[in-house]
Amino acid sequence: MTTPIIILCLLILPLITARVIGGADKTRIGGTFGIAFAFAFFGIGHFVQTEAMTQMLPPFAPFPTLMVLATGLLELAIAAALLYPPSRRMAGFVAIAVLIGFFPVNVYAALNHTGMGGHAWGPVYLLIRAPLQAFLIGWSWFFVVR
Repeated sequence: MTTPIIILCLLILPLITARVIGGADKTRIGGTFGIAFAFAFFGIGHFVQTEAMTQMLPPFAPFPTLMVLATGLLELAIAAALLYPPSRRMAGFVAIAVLIGFFPVNVYAALNHTGMGGHAWGPVYLLIRAPLQAFLIGWSWFFVVR
């Protein structure tokens, strides 16, 4: 269950670095880079763990492999857009929408004990995943959108 720790490190390390190097006025950019790095991590995961992620989808999902790859590209595009100042705020809104929109798949995977990540733990995994999702949404709002 190292993925949540990796995500927290991807968020916090750029924030701390920006704060140390640039002071308090650079905190927001550090937080923005953190969520961008997290989305890059999510997107890469879709290509590295494609088969495992297709197992997370409900059986009625059409073209599961294509869906996993397309959502990986979407997450990589969000990461890039977060790093480009003119698109940053809109990318923050899209990131929040994706975090909300993809959460039901994580619920489905946990309820069905799929083997990807902590989902094999079953519903108890949601005690970690749900707060993490809420934290990511709050992080995106606080550092990018507001």
